[in-house]
Amino acid sequence: MNTHNPNDFRYRVRRSDDPSTRFDRVPLAVRTLSSNTLFQGEHEIGIEHHGALYRLKITRQGKLILNK
Repeated sequence: MNTHNPNDFRYRVRRSDDPSTRFDRVPLAVRTLSSNTLFQGEHEIGIEHHGALYRLKITRQGKLILNK
């Protein structure tokens, strides 16, 4: 069971000095791209990062997997 909430990555938790509110959620500026924009109808793309090639694939179940 996947308990990941896709909206959680857009916030950073910051400790608060006020004990009644232990943590604050601070929005992050995250550039977001849709998978349709990235893949453009394909099921696999290559990502070059620091001289290494990574492969980002869409699985049969519609999930993403990243391999080096």
